[in-house]
Amino acid sequence: MNITTTTAAATGSLLQRIEQRLAVLEPVDVVLTDDSAKHAGHAGAQGGGGHVDLVIVSSQFSGKTLQARHRMIYAALGELMRGEIHALGIKAYTADEI
Repeated sequence: MNITTTTAAATGSLLQRIEQRLAVLEPVDVVLTDDSAKHAGHAGAQGGGGHVDLVIVSSQFSGKTLQARHRMIYAALGELMRGEIHALGIKAYTADEI
């Protein structure tokens, strides 16, 4: 699995936890970008919730709708979506779609 993260030191552990949770989807590629600094002063940023962009490639997405793929990701992230992640941009693909 190829994993690339772009992060500030303060959120490194959040991105690591996201990577760990996404492992259940058996991704062949994951790119995580911490965009929290772009949202400084935003209500979600003040509460400590991160703004993260995710690009993920997994064969488990084969035959799934966009909404189903997002649901799979939300389920994998669990409680992180209810606190530590304020906003999550998702691009979810199969290897054939890249």
